[in-house]
Amino acid sequence: MAAVLPGPYRVAEMAATCVAMATTAAHSLLSVRGGRPTPFTVHIGHAAEAFRSERHTRVVGEAPRPLWAPLSGDYRAADGWVRLHGNYPHHAAAIRRALGADPTPEVARRPAVEVEDVVLAEGGAAGAMRTREDWLTTGPGAAIREEPLVARELLGDASPAPLAPADVPLAGVRVLDLTHVIAGPVCGRVLAAHGADVLHVTPPQWPVLLDLVRDTDFGKRQCIADLGDELRALVAGADVVIESFRPESLARKGFGPADLAVMRPGVIVVSIDAYGHTGPWRSRRGFDSIVQMSCGIAAHAGLDRPRPLPAQALDHGTGWLAAQAVMTALRRRATEGGSWHLRLSLARTGEWLHDLGRQDDGDVAEVDPTPWLTETASDFGRLTHLRVPHASVDLPGPRKPGRDPATWW
Repeated sequence: MAAVLPGPYRVAEMAATCVAMATTAAHSLLSVRGGRPTPFTVHIGHAAEAFRSERHTRVVGEAPRPLWAPLSGDYRAADGWVRLHGNYPHHAAAIRRALGADPTPEVARRPAVEVEDVVLAEGGAAGAMRTREDWLTTGPGAAIREEPLVARELLGDASPAPLAPADVPLAGVRVLDLTHVIAGPVCGRVLAAHGADVLHVTPPQWPVLLDLVRDTDFGKRQCIADLGDELRALVAGADVVIESFRPESLARKGFGPADLAVMRPGVIVVSIDAYGHTGPWRSRRGFDSIVQMSCGIAAHAGLDRPRPLPAQALDHGTGWLAAQAVMTALRRRATEGGSWHLRLSLARTGEWLHDLGRQDDGDVAEVDPTPWLTETASDFGRLTHLRVPHASVDLPGPRKPGRDPATWW
């Protein structure tokens, strides 16, 4: 059978599995609340294109915008390849400090790992291309292989929190979205698609990639709040908190998972990071394209240059897995109680993708996404976008950061 997406990895199958898992969790929750789930069948093409949703979201009548900033990309180093990520202004500035205004000649004269190190030292994001063998014999790779796909930890005691009868799986569930880029925001979007009240919080002066907000913030409200009393008040009213800061960074400000469980007993905290929570790279910054380079996904079949996945599959997969884990935890909390911490990482999702095996890379029949495209009004204008597969509700369009007050409704 022809592959739906190109490349040797089973990205389309991964996408369909993630959509099926999340939809099943939503239907299970709906059954508990007295609703009547309808049978569903996941279309692998729709799921695959959902993993590329940012490519389909655009203002009606406008041409697609580039996904990558000028400094972002793969660079040939003295002994291999390295990827630089400069989509955020502060990360682009770190690249320029480390390598100059044009990184190409400076990268070319240095080993890839040295380039990675100097960019990281300046506060940037970079990843040298490693083989699978290199990755699995290092501390980070070995540690991540030992982590579960979704780690679950009981943070503290809390009374059971039964969910009232409803005809939508997540009706009345409040989700505080403290995430950015793709994985965390996708989790929030999936939860909104099943009826949750999702409030996306951006700290003051935090850089925002508006093109990604346009894609991932369907169904959410948008506010600006500092990491202080405003956020504490929001946490006190939340059922779920999703965060994608580097491990320990929120804890240093008094908003770590244990702190959140004290502020709001019964809370479900979701932490998403790049390189897991146990190994030597647990605090290293990274993005999907960087992790693909680090963990051997981009280096395969003896190619002379990196070959990225046909989607930001580690981001999207992690987001959908996180949403499924949240809905499962809500059902468990309804009968057992407790405050819970769910941890996922892009690198661990990458290991799962690797374990799904390979496909024939020579026969590809990509699907036409038109049947799943629609138009919705938004703060950015009328948008063409891909519908969330098997959504329980119609989602309003995305709102601009700061559009709403920092309060629950």
